[in-house]
Amino acid sequence: MLVPLRPGILTVTPEGGLTRQTTVLTISGYNAHFTQGEGQTRVWLTYDDEHAVMARRVKALNDTLLEAEFQLPANLPKGETAMVLNCIVDNPADGTSVLPNAFQLKTDSSASSEPDPAWKSSPVEKLNVKKGFTYPYRNVIYESIRNTYFHVPMWFALIFLLIASAWNSLKYLRNPLPEYDRRASSYAETGLLYGFLGLVTGMLWAHYAWGKAWSNDIKQITTAVALLIYLAYFILRSSFDEPEKGARLSAVYNIFAFATLIPLLYIVPRMFASLHPGATGSPAFGGQDLDNTMRAVFYPAIIGWTLLGFWMTTLYIRAKRIEDKLGGLD
Repeated sequence: MLVPLRPGILTVTPEGGLTRQTTVLTISGYNAHFTQGEGQTRVWLTYDDEHAVMARRVKALNDTLLEAEFQLPANLPKGETAMVLNCIVDNPADGTSVLPNAFQLKTDSSASSEPDPAWKSSPVEKLNVKKGFTYPYRNVIYESIRNTYFHVPMWFALIFLLIASAWNSLKYLRNPLPEYDRRASSYAETGLLYGFLGLVTGMLWAHYAWGKAWSNDIKQITTAVALLIYLAYFILRSSFDEPEKGARLSAVYNIFAFATLIPLLYIVPRMFASLHPGATGSPAFGGQDLDNTMRAVFYPAIIGWTLLGFWMTTLYIRAKRIEDKLGGLD
């Protein structure tokens, strides 16, 4: 928890301007050390890999505030009348920071149609690379990115636990041994615990990233429905006086509950607009979600949470086995 967040850009002001103007941007950094890179800091406004304009003067006001003066080109590339530019700050102390969609540039009424060579005279190159283990800086989520190691692995572990539960329910239907029913219910209980913990950590994350803990997002709704379906599994188990009949019907229900879990968690949310990563065809765990430093901990975290869940379930199964034997003695 003490690993620092990589430097980044919070804001750029003003947020827009016209071509042919001289504009001074004030750049607010996060965990930045602008004064340590005095004289070596470079700032660009970029449209794409081929079109960029570099600040002609850069001044560090303090460690987290930077002034960058731009002579904006006479016109926009590709005949555009308006475009949104990214801001890139590079210095030896912090490496490279990027703020997407930082500055809106519009064409003034006197702009010519001739291409301005200024767009290609200062390409983004020879960037400084910040070495060492740090969290990647991501706009909006900031320090809450640390929750990646808790919230996301719990859902991976939940899937593995509920797969084990459904598999044991299937084995019970083929061979009705009490041990299979005991394992199916135990894995489902641990999976449900992980589900509630995942939902709570997701709500805490949403509070910081989306502004409130519950926003009726499609991912939140389908997740709640999936957990309620599994909660009904335990209500069904306790509603029969005959244990064998209850175990058989519960095994059938458990298999169908798992069949609804995957669509509810991973298919339906991708069909609607959502604030959650991975929705509407946008892949999660890409360059905007993880980097190699986080993957070095994230994937072992999935293994760790999964093994913890199976270990907890093993203890629970043993406790149930002892309880059943003592009940048989009575």
